[in-house]
Parts: sequence; C-alpha cells; structure tokens
Amino acid sequence: MNKSSEKPKQHDELGEDHECPVCLDTEFIFYRDERGYEFAKPCECRERKAWKRRFKQALIPDEFIHANFENFKRSTQYQQDMYDATISYLNEFAVIKHEDGTTKKIMSDKNLGFIAKVGEQRLRELPVSERASMKQKHNNFGVGKTHLQIALAKRLIKDGFNVLVVSDVTFMDELIQAKMMNDEGETLNKLLHSAIHADVLVWDDIGKAKWSEAKEALYYQIINERYRKQKPIVFNSNEDRGTLSEKIGYAAASRLLGQCGPYLHEVEGEDFRLKGA
Repeated sequence: MNKSSEKPKQHDELGEDHECPVCLDTEFIFYRDERGYEFAKPCECRERKAWKRRFKQALIPDEFIHANFENFKRSTQYQQDMYDATISYLNEFAVIKHEDGTTKKIMSDKNLGFIAKVGEQRLRELPVSERASMKQKHNNFGVGKTHLQIALAKRLIKDGFNVLVVSDVTFMDELIQAKMMNDEGETLNKLLHSAIHADVLVWDDIGKAKWSEAKEALYYQIINERYRKQKPIVFNSNEDRGTLSEKIGYAAASRLLGQCGPYLHEVEGEDFRLKGA
C-alpha cells in the first residue's frame, strides 16, 4: 500500500504508537452497560485493517498492483468478451451480513480459466520456419489475462474473501525446494495448506514450469483437494487444452478444466506488450 495514503499514527498516554486512536489498534471498543457488564464491539477501523491484511497475504505481483477493472482496455472484441466473462464470474460471489454481525460467504463452485487456442508447447514443436507466422496468428501473450484476474482478486479481497495469488514457475520451485528441506515437511505443508484452503486460488501462467514427475504430483494434490472441496481456482495459461494436460498431468487437467463449466475461455489476439514497446 502507498504509505502516503495511510493514517498518521497517534500516541497514547504511555507514548506508544497507534494508527487508530479510538481502539488503540485492538480493533475493538470496550464498554460497560448500566448493569456493569463489559461488552466489545468492532471498531470502524477493523474492516479497513482486515482488507489490508488480506491484500498483503494475497501476494499480488508488484507489476499488477494497480490493475483493476476500470483501467482494463476493451478496444477489441476479445478483450470485451474476457471482461464480460470475468464480471459474470464475479457475480457468483457475495457476502451476506447478518444483523448479529456475522457474515456468510457465497462462493462460486466453478473455476475461471483463460487458456490458449494454440499452446506455447505446440508452437515450440513446429518447424522453425512456421513458428513466427503461427505465433502471430494464434497469439496468447500480452492479451490481458493476468490483469483481469488480478482485478478480480482485488475485488474479492475487498469483499472479504481470502485470496492467494501464485505465479506458476515461482510457486512450483518453492514447493519442490520445500520437499527437499529437512524440516519434517513443515514448510511444504504450510505452502500446501495455503493453496488448498484459500477461498480463491489465483494461479497465474499455470503449466509454465518445466515438467517433472514431482511437480505433476503436486499439481494433482492441490487441484484435486480444491476440486473435492468445491473451492474455485482462477487460472490462466499460455497452453491449450492438450498441452496444458501434458504439462500438469491429465488427471489434474481434467479436474481443473472440468470444473470451469461455462467459464473456460480460449483467448487469442494482439500482444499489447509488444504494441506498447
């Protein structure tokens, strides 16, 4: 978060720093009724601080920190279609607040996926003389997949959902390194727990990591557990249906793609990164 937007800290009578002078950062206000019983009610700062914590824990990449729906360009039909699909998916989520202060989360039981029509691995297998023309015809890079899904993640975080954003290559490397650590699986279990139990898992560029048998087993473990729990995965990939299955394993891909229902979209178009350059 931008430091300039944060409230200045206040000092209490002991000289300690507090961002909120009302609750002294406890996030609750304590009071007594006329019978002397003590009660607590949430301070108005509680929701704002909870949002900040969820945002920080989501691990949103720095390059997409300003990505939102408002600044997503919709100058082409495929961009408009991607935008409409994401907004439609967002409408499957809701938070119902009850009078007693409790809330109920309503989450989609479907995944949202943006994948290629012609995958990166398939392009690499073509003769060198054919790759450039085929890449230009079926480009899937720089079309805005990650921007939209990070915008979705930020909106869900604001609405109260716990979201985890992972980038495929980095995440799989961390999992493999954790498997090799001599800590009785503690680090690995923490990483897996976060990925499996987050309300929404946003998986950027899934299938980008170099294949290995160990990684395929990890893909299956995470995707299968979320499939069993009907917890949604929002993902994008530069692979197509076939090549993605080869990269993450057929069993994992079957569950990942099959849980999308109407929210699996094959996307191709102009590379706006190159256009900007």
